[in-house]
Amino acid sequence: MVRRSFVWLLVGLLGFTGYVLFRRAARPTQRIFTLNASRFAFTPAVLRVNAGEPFTLVLQAEDGVHGFAIGQSEAVDVDLYPGQPVRLDLKFDQPGTYTFYCTRWCGADHWRMRGVIVVAGESAASPTPPEPPLFVTLGLDIDAPHPAAVQPEGGRPSPRRGARLAHLLPDEYRSRAYYESHSPAEAWLALRVESALAAEDDAALWDLVAYLWQQAIPPESLAEGAELYSRNCAACHGVQGRGDGLFAATPTSEGFSAVTAPPDLGDPAFALGASPALWQGKIVRGGMGTGMPSWGAIFTPEQSWALTDYLWTFSLIPTETRSNP
Repeated sequence: MVRRSFVWLLVGLLGFTGYVLFRRAARPTQRIFTLNASRFAFTPAVLRVNAGEPFTLVLQAEDGVHGFAIGQSEAVDVDLYPGQPVRLDLKFDQPGTYTFYCTRWCGADHWRMRGVIVVAGESAASPTPPEPPLFVTLGLDIDAPHPAAVQPEGGRPSPRRGARLAHLLPDEYRSRAYYESHSPAEAWLALRVESALAAEDDAALWDLVAYLWQQAIPPESLAEGAELYSRNCAACHGVQGRGDGLFAATPTSEGFSAVTAPPDLGDPAFALGASPALWQGKIVRGGMGTGMPSWGAIFTPEQSWALTDYLWTFSLIPTETRSNP
């Protein structure tokens, strides 16, 4: 009787062990990719996975501190330190090409530290083609010079002073669409011929333009834009937007500095002749021949517009830290 019980126990153990081994063999092995970060590249620069397939990234910094983020995704941003590998478990449900990039400024060639995750598969539904950037719809040449035809005299405009004239504004000026598609100089010229504003002097109309720009920009957009600018733009463009960032004139690995020095974003002659659509186009596509990288694969449209909105704090509207006297 004891022998029979032992035999059944042995059979049960063997059966359970076989079941466990079968399940392990049937379970797909999660792929692991090792991604090395060094100045100024990720290796490998191209990863290929399938939609819906979980995989693991092992991130390693080889020569200094770097960062890792995936554009237009909810994946967390991580800092990478030599000798401290970081594991990320990821899965992309939608096919497409996702750009990853370094988030820690590591030199003049920092912007080259990019790669892509190519996700293969078919979408559950036919993808909706993305809308073209507004500069394309408007037919803007974002590489052409855009000097302001008119500029304020006697200091920076004040949206607070401009608010007193708001009741005289025709409705067409009040929309977000008007703000996005016109430069401040164009808006000033249009206001100058409005009969309801004929008695106002030029400075008052500039104040009104500043008011229009401030009203068109949600406060939360300024907050998001400030963070994006600090993390991605200030190293070249400077904290105050003057084009004097740490890496603005640092030689690259090819031995040359930025092809074109970053402009002073607070210079009225430069800033007030550009429409928000033009600036957003520069951000999305990059500046051809200037050294300005493209951010279209990294920022969502909402993020690129938030950054565009923030740029006006250098020339036209105040923030809590950059206000009119």
